[in-house]
Amino acid sequence: MGRTVIVGDVHGCRVELDRLLDRIGFASGDRLVFVGDLIARGPDSRGVLDVARRTGAVIVRGNHEEKLIAWRAARDAWMRGKAIAKEPLGRIHRTVARTLRPVDWTLLETSPLYFDLPEHGLRVVHAGLLPNVAIEHQMPSVLLNVRTVKTSHGPPVLWGARYGGPVHVVFGHNATQGLQLHKWATGLDTGCVYGGRLTALVLREGQRVPRTIEARRLLLVSQPAARIYYEPHVGRVKKRVA
Repeated sequence: MGRTVIVGDVHGCRVELDRLLDRIGFASGDRLVFVGDLIARGPDSRGVLDVARRTGAVIVRGNHEEKLIAWRAARDAWMRGKAIAKEPLGRIHRTVARTLRPVDWTLLETSPLYFDLPEHGLRVVHAGLLPNVAIEHQMPSVLLNVRTVKTSHGPPVLWGARYGGPVHVVFGHNATQGLQLHKWATGLDTGCVYGGRLTALVLREGQRVPRTIEARRLLLVSQPAARIYYEPHVGRVKKRVA
């Protein structure tokens, strides 16, 4: 077994993903793991799925994959007369759904909500988890969507700041915060589709995630976005950035 490469939210940014893998020198024997949200908002969701399939990558399910999976299941149930019609998808997800092939749907529908890498002492989820709750008792909605947790006094805080291990968690989902380096958790969503960067954590065979931030930074590789593809509040493409 070679290295393990864990990549943050790609959101259809196929060009940046290819460049990131080239920068890393991804090769046969290396293992690729995605934290979810491979699709939607960026220009080439199907192309990203092609990369995942070609490399034999593990795809942890993100909230954008879940949105499409739930829509398709509801549509199929309605067509069989077993459910009432649900609201249609929004434009962005509807466009992605129309381009997906049966092999793409299979890839999405078989994606796990979390993936353990015991040789690295870590777990990959899309959004995060509730501290002090066993993984088998975590709600899917938490694994797919959580960003902060409540505190007894004061405002909510990032869940990773309250999480105390002992399994290190690598996650994405929260581009607003960017790179998160907590003692027991590492957030890799650095907002590529918003004009930021696509970031990966690269571990040697059997390597554990360092708890010190300085040592962990040395294991991160980033590829700048070629452009701003999506603005969160208006959903429109912007001009190329330098």
